[in-house]
Amino acid sequence: MLERKRQGSRTQVTFVLPEDTPEGPVSVVGDFNEWNPAAHPLEARGDGTRAASVALPAHTSHSFRYLAAGDYWFDDPSADHHDGTNSRLHT
Repeated sequence: MLERKRQGSRTQVTFVLPEDTPEGPVSVVGDFNEWNPAAHPLEARGDGTRAASVALPAHTSHSFRYLAAGDYWFDDPSADHHDGTNSRLHT
């Protein structure tokens, strides 16, 4: 799930997954962090989910995916679009 909050000329995007699906560590990787798995690991929240937030320029589009343990890549079904390889979001 994607949560968005406009902050002036930027949009804070929060990537949210259930706490245990999939099990183990998960990172969000994309063109906004040079596909670096260490840049945005999802952290547990008190509501049974885990999340990572990124501030992105407003009115832009970005490719992203999730990377879980075991080199398991997956898309976000709530993304704005899927281009065949990646999830896409628009700020």
